[in-house]
Amino acid sequence: MDGRKKIEGWRRGGWAVLAAAVVAGALSQVRAGAEAPLPDRLAVWRAIFARPAVPVQASEAAKIALGYDLFRDPRLSGAGATACATCHNPDRAFTDGRKTGLGPAGALLTRNVPSLYDLAAATSFFWDGRAPSLEAQARVPITAPDEMAGQFPEITARLNADNRMRARFAAVYPTATGIGETEIVDALAAYERSLASPETRFDRWVAGDEQALSAEELRGFDIFVGKGGCVTCHGGWRFTDDNFHDVGLKSADLGRGALEGAGGAIPAFKTPSLREAAHTAPYMHDGSLATLADVVKHYAGGLDQRPSLAPTLVRDLALTDEEQAALVAFIKTVSSAPQAAGEGDETSRPVPNK
Repeated sequence: MDGRKKIEGWRRGGWAVLAAAVVAGALSQVRAGAEAPLPDRLAVWRAIFARPAVPVQASEAAKIALGYDLFRDPRLSGAGATACATCHNPDRAFTDGRKTGLGPAGALLTRNVPSLYDLAAATSFFWDGRAPSLEAQARVPITAPDEMAGQFPEITARLNADNRMRARFAAVYPTATGIGETEIVDALAAYERSLASPETRFDRWVAGDEQALSAEELRGFDIFVGKGGCVTCHGGWRFTDDNFHDVGLKSADLGRGALEGAGGAIPAFKTPSLREAAHTAPYMHDGSLATLADVVKHYAGGLDQRPSLAPTLVRDLALTDEEQAALVAFIKTVSSAPQAAGEGDETSRPVPNK
């Protein structure tokens, strides 16, 4: 296998194997008292983290535009008062800033609202992965009684009564007889697949801009791909392995472990992407960690040590205050700059659950 084929293999997912080997080597150096900045491996890491070119599908433009409007349309909810964008706020990287989502009349949900960026490359959806496609995922919050509480017969009746909306659907779905559930979720999924995370300073560094990251941020990257072992789950250009792990968080929620035939009683949740993480606080499936600093502290000494912990976790990870700060600084480079001071980033005032 030549070098180009090796790199393509890593970018399709084989990076996890390489990452594990590199991290193991770094850990052996650290335990032997040597530092492991990995300067000779930067070309490999850049290949692993390089964003692929995503062609624009001109034929999908009308469908995406329709999905854009449906995503913001409160007629998809039972009371006609909430939309998908109510919880997935574009100004907060498609999250809501709360520990857990809010349902009708302010009812608290049990899980944190995840970001929707880069889902075109994802293989399953929700924290427990119970939806195999974006179309299947879209149906759940729309019809769930504790979320949007909509019913598709009522939703389609509302939209079919709108002559402009009927004309738009007819243009996108010329063989359909009116506006139906299938067309609605198809348009929503097309829009969500179009949501690509913004380019960041880390992307510029990957592309060869040596000045894009500070010395502290580069030290954080060394920890991320070295002794921290973060890359074994948060690898690839999307910074996720799309897999499910027990990360040692104390919680009664079993996540994927609660699904029949999907891991028994092991509490496991999908690895979230770190793209735009600076704007998606609070963190974890239950929103229990308020800041990225809290997340780093959890992995550096805060794990609930139990047999089901993910084998990729560094169980005895110890980081100095300076190392923790460097790791947080690096993670923030995978996020775009806030649109305005304090807007949507993890240092802004959190939205309280009411």
